[in-house]
Amino acid sequence: MTLTAKTTRRWLAGLLVGSASLVAAAATAPAGTPDFSSAERLLFMTRSFVGLPLPATLRYTFRSSGSLEAGFQDKVSVMLDALGDGACCRARGEFLSGPRRVPVPDVEAAEGNPVVMYFLEHDLRTMQRLTRGSQGHFRKRIRMALYNAAQVTAVQLRYRGREIAGQAVLISPYHDDPNRPRFEKFARKTYRFVLSNGVPGGVYSIRTQIDGEAAGQAPLIVEELFIEGAQAPERLVGP
Repeated sequence: MTLTAKTTRRWLAGLLVGSASLVAAAATAPAGTPDFSSAERLLFMTRSFVGLPLPATLRYTFRSSGSLEAGFQDKVSVMLDALGDGACCRARGEFLSGPRRVPVPDVEAAEGNPVVMYFLEHDLRTMQRLTRGSQGHFRKRIRMALYNAAQVTAVQLRYRGREIAGQAVLISPYHDDPNRPRFEKFARKTYRFVLSNGVPGGVYSIRTQIDGEAAGQAPLIVEELFIEGAQAPERLVGP
């Protein structure tokens, strides 16, 4: 299934990516209205391109490994141009290549970095292919985990030879999934988003991992995206 405008709107409504109307709604919501979580605000409600000279191309490396399938390495790009009035930004994406390519939509007047949405769209397709489950179900679990159970920690990163500060958002969407018995092999999947104002576009890396079924076994699948110039490893800040 191609990533249609309808799919994009569903992402905007369900995961808040680039949704100015939802940001405004949060700011004007009556007292007592449930707010967005800090994880949602970091991922989808942060202006990622402030001060970035235009036009610009953000380049990422995508790497897949693990014992379940053959690994590969590919590229992801987000191209940014000024709008007609000179404001930022019109975003165009290229996510992977050849038969693995994921068609992704242009985003007009983008504020948040759409690479997060692109990665998750690929992830939903992968989960559907591996489990024959519903993309809608997996999307809902991700949203619920970001709202209810995300862990946000400060991290120290290296980017192009210098130290920068960042924040990591960790979720385990399927740990307490009522449908877990149907996807037991994949229920241990974790998602880690690493963000920093010190890199163009604000997204340092994204990583998903499904651990092996027994202690000491290699992960079934690890998929990771990291910005060009990222230098592992990250370090936790604090105790």
